[in-house]
Amino acid sequence: MRITRVLGAALLALGLAAAPAAADSSPSASPSGDSGAPTRAGTSFRTATEIEQGQRATADASTGDYLYWSFAADAGRRPTVHATVKLPEQHATQTWQIDVYDGLRRRQACQYGAQTRTAAQGAASVELACVLRTVRAWSEPWADDPLPGTYYVRLTVVGLQASDLGLPVNAEVEVGSKDIGGAAAVDGSLAQPLVPGVAVKSRQDGSGSANGEGGSKKAAVLSSIEPDGGWSSGWWSDRWVWTGIGAVLAALAGIGGYALTRGSGRPSRVPPGV
Repeated sequence: MRITRVLGAALLALGLAAAPAAADSSPSASPSGDSGAPTRAGTSFRTATEIEQGQRATADASTGDYLYWSFAADAGRRPTVHATVKLPEQHATQTWQIDVYDGLRRRQACQYGAQTRTAAQGAASVELACVLRTVRAWSEPWADDPLPGTYYVRLTVVGLQASDLGLPVNAEVEVGSKDIGGAAAVDGSLAQPLVPGVAVKSRQDGSGSANGEGGSKKAAVLSSIEPDGGWSSGWWSDRWVWTGIGAVLAALAGIGGYALTRGSGRPSRVPPGV
């Protein structure tokens, strides 16, 4: 009975410990509505329009333009980019493509999704999607793994007839992500997320008046977006919880095995006449 009570209490404690981990691994809720969503797109990496995850950004453009947006992705998340291009009533066959780049402007491969699609003549719209690999908190310098920081979305037409050049189109882009949890955790983290300009510091001259505030250094950050709650830097994941649960279960198994094999503790009966 005592062993049963101990095991029951331990299992209850493990259930309470695992509950926060399960809550943390669920996908974050998207903001309700599209109020305040951007209605324009940039034309280069430097002028990319910043969007929050869950927002549906729109932009009016001309066929042949390069459209750029940027968003923030943190470690342990798997971003997904959806794009819809509404085409004019009269047009020839067009092929559209969506590309995603990280903070170092390295093109990131899509795990799956229709990254390139061809709209038939007279089609009203074309939809594209790109599901990236899970963002890692740290990676080898030679690897091309997605890392925390700013990501760029580029939407453009890659197959176009001269007669369609300059026709008006409307583009919609939405970015979401899924929390992968401890399955994507690694032993390491970046010193700083890959945000353009985060490592650019203004120099201090000898008089200490370069910045106008006693020569104190300032970071020239070119991107102001970051995930809700800030950058996690990959130091915590539910892997810690499940590792602790495994250690406790192993200890309970050892205790239970010892209690079952040690016997009652009473001396064996001595046969009469010995």
